[in-house]
Amino acid sequence: MLADLAPKAPDPLLKIIKMFREDPRGDKIDLGVGVYKDATGNTPVMRAVKDAETLLLATQKTKTYVGQQGDVDFLRLVGQLVFGDMARDMASIQAVGGTGALRLGCDLLRESGAKRIVLPAPCWPNHPSIVRAARLEPIDAPFFNIAEQRIDLDALFAAFDTVARGDAVILQACCHNPLGADFSLDQWTALADALNARGVIPFLDLAYQGFGDGIDEDVAGLRAMVERVPEAVIAVSEAKSFGIYRERVGALYVKTSEKARPAVMSNLAAIARANYSMPPDHGAAIVREVLSDEALRQSWRDELDEIRTHIKRTRRRLAAERVNSIPMHLIADQKGMFSTLPLTDAQVTALREVHGIYMTDAARINVAGLREADIPRFVEALRAVA
Repeated sequence: MLADLAPKAPDPLLKIIKMFREDPRGDKIDLGVGVYKDATGNTPVMRAVKDAETLLLATQKTKTYVGQQGDVDFLRLVGQLVFGDMARDMASIQAVGGTGALRLGCDLLRESGAKRIVLPAPCWPNHPSIVRAARLEPIDAPFFNIAEQRIDLDALFAAFDTVARGDAVILQACCHNPLGADFSLDQWTALADALNARGVIPFLDLAYQGFGDGIDEDVAGLRAMVERVPEAVIAVSEAKSFGIYRERVGALYVKTSEKARPAVMSNLAAIARANYSMPPDHGAAIVREVLSDEALRQSWRDELDEIRTHIKRTRRRLAAERVNSIPMHLIADQKGMFSTLPLTDAQVTALREVHGIYMTDAARINVAGLREADIPRFVEALRAVA
């Protein structure tokens, strides 16, 4: 009976968001929620997105379903953006955001016989929940030393030995959330070799293309991996790259043999049908219009360059500070929106309660949400607790 349901614990990030909103202090700083903010603290609508919406308003003639696979032109254009020429040889389906793509991929892997998914830890906090909801077993694989801000590839390789052929590992393609620590190209090659040797399938999660070093630079490792493995599953989100978080724009791509692609597509269609039936259209249509129009595409890339420059400038400012034993200088070498600081639970609590600075309980900070004007106070508060 519904009356007998036990309440679930609140999502840790949503809990922090609620606490921030209820804090009456005027100088509070939100480093918890994962969205880009400009110098004024706002998350603006990109110029190319507004122009594309204007075009859609004037030319769109129907709101009927887009079909089971979704917007095929959107899938083609995003595939080219991510994979280049390799996109031609992939099965693809539009999804309800990157989270929806991850769930589709997990369900597909389960249908193929997978039982476990390795999660390099720390991982995005929603990865384990998605894996478990798909009735797969998450296998934690500590691979990052937070105190030293260093990747331990050998520890990750050791975790591959604990799973069977046909199982998978989720690897973030760039701008790691929550670490900001990305694999080098050599490490991507070593990972591909290790996965091939063990028959483990790479499940790549791409959510921040263009936020690290550039559109093509941010997928160089992903492309190297996909090129070297016989099978791969790739979840793509365009929420951050186009600043359309609430539109839930995502896609799933699958590399497999030409013979297997029809079966992959039929399984994806059946999974999607039982979950949401047909995908939403507006966000995907925006991305399609931007990527298919030369002027809009250039406008988008120019603004994405501005966003990336802003994030890198914030990282350099933080890296120039000295905060006791915290290795702040390494923040400049990390990529994208997030970094995780070596702070204790007590220090995170003190920052929140005493200084009005909100981050996740695991000490992840959204570098892309830190206003330049707030950096001195943030650093001063770190010094007070560290």
